[in-house]
Amino acid sequence: MTSLIYYKYSSSRPKSNCFFVTRHINDMAFLEAHTASPNCAIELKDAVANVGEDEQLIAFDAMQHLGLDHHFREEIEAFLQKQYHARAYDNCNHQLFEVSLHFRLLRQQGYHVTTDVFNKFKNIEDLTSRLLDKDIEGLVGLYEASHLSFQGEDALDEAGKLSHQILTAWLPNNLDDHRAPLVAHSLKHPYHKSLTRFMAKNFLNYFQGTEKWASVLQEIAKLELNVVESIIRNEILQISKWWKELGLTKELNFVRDQPIKWYTWPMACLTDPSLSEERVELTKSISLVYIIDDIFDVHGTLDELILFTAAVERWDLDATDELPDYMKISFKALYDITNETSDRLYKRHGWNPIESLKKSWAILCKAFLLEAQWFRCGHLPNAEDYLKNGVISTGVPAVLTHAFFILGQGITQQAIDIVDNINTPGIISSTATILRLWDDFGSAKDENQNGYDGSYIQCYVNEHDGCSDEDARAYVVQKISDEWKRLNQECFSSNPFSESFTKLALNVARMVPMMYDYNTQHRLPSLEENMKSLLFDSFLAQGSPGQTI
Repeated sequence: MTSLIYYKYSSSRPKSNCFFVTRHINDMAFLEAHTASPNCAIELKDAVANVGEDEQLIAFDAMQHLGLDHHFREEIEAFLQKQYHARAYDNCNHQLFEVSLHFRLLRQQGYHVTTDVFNKFKNIEDLTSRLLDKDIEGLVGLYEASHLSFQGEDALDEAGKLSHQILTAWLPNNLDDHRAPLVAHSLKHPYHKSLTRFMAKNFLNYFQGTEKWASVLQEIAKLELNVVESIIRNEILQISKWWKELGLTKELNFVRDQPIKWYTWPMACLTDPSLSEERVELTKSISLVYIIDDIFDVHGTLDELILFTAAVERWDLDATDELPDYMKISFKALYDITNETSDRLYKRHGWNPIESLKKSWAILCKAFLLEAQWFRCGHLPNAEDYLKNGVISTGVPAVLTHAFFILGQGITQQAIDIVDNINTPGIISSTATILRLWDDFGSAKDENQNGYDGSYIQCYVNEHDGCSDEDARAYVVQKISDEWKRLNQECFSSNPFSESFTKLALNVARMVPMMYDYNTQHRLPSLEENMKSLLFDSFLAQGSPGQTI
């Protein structure tokens, strides 16, 4: 059986300091990648079908790590359904690694699997003995599985923490062990909290296996990565062209000029290569969130912000006479882009979402306005009020509302009612809460953000006598962990949303640490490093020299 330790160490990194580079990619190579994939896919399906069930489980897990599961949805679903109904995950003869992998894959797919399957593995004596028995794979598997815990599953959570402690202590003394790179990678980037878009290439660099399916999977992954790289470059060009033609930076010199950074949200969160139009469309909505945020946080006076919020609520171009020119320009861009998006979605899906989209912008502006009123007047709200409003002011509810309609899947009245009501706890509010708490947890900010701002930590310390910043930060870390458990439960239990939408929401939460990890130079080193790897380290023959965007 191919081990979970299907990694090899690779230290090759891009040397260029440029963030985004375009490079000529041979059109024939691109076409060959598209046409070769179906034959390879058939060969892979045959190879996987001819191995044992435990080996198939590992193969399907590898497909997910490489972002290839969209090619094999039917096969993965059929296999997991069979495993679930046969209760293969509850086999008392299975070792910790097999039990952990069964649990993780079944729960990810929405099957009801309880943590009772870990009962014989969770005590500290057993986990310590596994280290003595060198069951590193089992400890890694348990640690990975623990990230899918729900509220109330404290025993699994504790077992994950113990596994983390044991593996962390093991690593420094075993750097020469062939499993060390896997352990280090898993501790830093547990699969459930990481983005496939950025991790797939690393996984392929480490991947190795002796079965036929492993070599075929490697070939498909290389083809897919090259196709994805080409698609991303094309989308970057589309977004850059759209942003330049929009011309807002010429009229509004105070707004951030970061269209490619904004594009990284849908690029990393909507990973299916076929969703190119959706990624471009969603980037436009995300850009509007940043523009409006700069108006409220940096440039507008309170009186102007009140007028702007009222204009957005009325949604009427003729009702903007009282606005200053920069707000008229901003509102027209918001109005035109939103209406154009609604028209396109109506033609594509037969449902006009304009009322929901208008409502999402009005709610966002009111949240921005309330924050401006609080902090410009020197008022510090209590932590609960701040967070309730801050969840909306993240922009996540507005963006996910747009994404829901842009994807065009699972559009039912029940789902629309949830999307329209931000006060309903669920997938959207949990994702937004994680972003708000992470954003406030950091100290460095984006360049150009020198306006009025508060933080949950500041409100919490002010509200609790004797509470230090360190105490408040520890509380926030635990609160983020609890919110992840709620998000897991919402996404992996029955809900009215499509698989694409729930996966998007999870990916937004996964993206948050990378997008708010500013250094003292107001840069995002982790994001930049991952984008360099994604766009520079091609598996195709190198083309002509790069050109900076």
